[in-house]
Amino acid sequence: MFNRRKFIKISAISTGILALGEKSIAQNTIPSTKQTAGKPIVISTWDFGIAANKEAWKVIEKGGRAVDAVEQGVHVPEADPKNQSVGYGGLPDRDGKVTLDACIMDEFGSCGSVAGLEHIMHPISVARLVMDKTPHVMLVGDGALQFALENGFKKENLLTPESEKAWKEWLVTAKYEPTINIENKLYDKAAPTKLPGNQYNHDTIGMLALDQHGNLSGACTTSGMAFKLHGRVGDSPIIGAGLYVDNEIGGATSTGVGEEVIRNVGSFLVVELMRQGYSPEEACKEAVMRIIKKKPEIAKNIQVGFLALNKKGEYGAYAIQKGFSYAVCSDKKQDDLISGKSYY
Repeated sequence: MFNRRKFIKISAISTGILALGEKSIAQNTIPSTKQTAGKPIVISTWDFGIAANKEAWKVIEKGGRAVDAVEQGVHVPEADPKNQSVGYGGLPDRDGKVTLDACIMDEFGSCGSVAGLEHIMHPISVARLVMDKTPHVMLVGDGALQFALENGFKKENLLTPESEKAWKEWLVTAKYEPTINIENKLYDKAAPTKLPGNQYNHDTIGMLALDQHGNLSGACTTSGMAFKLHGRVGDSPIIGAGLYVDNEIGGATSTGVGEEVIRNVGSFLVVELMRQGYSPEEACKEAVMRIIKKKPEIAKNIQVGFLALNKKGEYGAYAIQKGFSYAVCSDKKQDDLISGKSYY
């Protein structure tokens, strides 16, 4: 005779055993993504990253959070009028307006971003407030400026005489058309020894840090492509493109022509490749190769570089063109400048 109550009881036990078996199988076949954290370290793009790293290290050596370190670190190039690719003194767009982009991401996966922000010296700190004080990820243009002013930031003129002079010289022959990398061609005539991605065009500071608590964070800030169309936004403020951090795996940032980084969701790709077991350098190289494979003719004339740091404290970089460098700061040495490997 069919015993319904007994059948239900046996079925429940069988289901439980099956679930435990599946869980056991999953645990045995799916590798854990958690890694033991390495020693504290700060890395950032380009030679101006050396001074930025040193400022970030002041936070790290005192036991501070990586997110505070990267914010303070990138303040240095943001406030440097001699750096014409980041913040104050950045080259303007085609209308003569300096518009800034920045984003930040912490160990919890929280992130904040601003794009097309004018008149504010430190866009990274506005991005930090977007992350900490709002339910949003990104604010842009006038809305970002309004938010900054409401939170105590001062409105300033970011166009220096040097950058204004460069813009007026460009206007003599410039055509108002959104051609990728047209600025490089114009600048190469005046400075033929400079490769695509030089500091007069569209370089960025991207910074990654691993703190004493084993946590990762990153920041990215730029004035964008020189003489861009007003309103153009590159990869730097886009989470997953110009910057991405996964505290279990690592972080990545990028520099160069942002359009190509966005099309390939570059920094997210690098982190996911590290999740699969790639070293930081291998992951950066694979991300670069995807850009080259998709658009080989365009890639010959532009610069894109990736920089990555994993949870173990291992780092690496790779770029399309020669000339990409990155700075490394640790308890052993604070002013290392390393030439990243490249395809060409």
